[in-house]
Amino acid sequence: MQTREIEAKVMNGWGMISALLIAAGGLAFGWVHAQYQPLNPWHLAGLIPGTLLWGFLMGGFFTLQPNVAAVLLLFGKYVGTAKQEGFRWANPLLIKKKLSLRAHNLNGEAVKVNDKRGNPVEIAAVVVWRVTNTAQAVFDVEDFVGFVSVQSESGLRHLASVYPYDTLEEGELSLRGSMDEVSAALTKELQERVAKAGVTVDEARLSHLAYAQEIAGAMLQRQ
Repeated sequence: MQTREIEAKVMNGWGMISALLIAAGGLAFGWVHAQYQPLNPWHLAGLIPGTLLWGFLMGGFFTLQPNVAAVLLLFGKYVGTAKQEGFRWANPLLIKKKLSLRAHNLNGEAVKVNDKRGNPVEIAAVVVWRVTNTAQAVFDVEDFVGFVSVQSESGLRHLASVYPYDTLEEGELSLRGSMDEVSAALTKELQERVAKAGVTVDEARLSHLAYAQEIAGAMLQRQ
């Protein structure tokens, strides 16, 4: 089941810290005043909880850089995602799990796989991706970064088996001769594979393509 992202509105931290500083001044005055007055239990009964509450509220401040989000959890329940950059304040009881919304580069290592004609080839790809649904990325998969890595290799292996390394027939698409078409097909396949992790693939292109060493010499002579 897909987890829906909820946008959370959090308070401006500067406004909250101004209020807490004013409250801190009042508490400080109360403690100083208490030192020069006869012991008043009712006075202390107000100052002690007020001071504890002030310290508790101070724990709600956090900062968000541009293109960084904070997934907010309250006792294990997802309550929303904060995306407003800057100095912010939210309920101190909330767990704030930050994750980047910036573009990531995945420079995959070369893998050996058989092409459409059964020839062993070495192939690698560069994938540009980013998180677009923070709730899915955090809750729908165990590790969204690892998920993207594994699915990218799996998708690349499948793509390599669909196309031949080189063209032998007119109009036939190949890994070597149809780079734009192959890149578009790879991008589409990877998007379908990583969608459940709340990830969008911006671009996927082959970064390495060669016959495997055991047949490279024979295939080059044939060409």
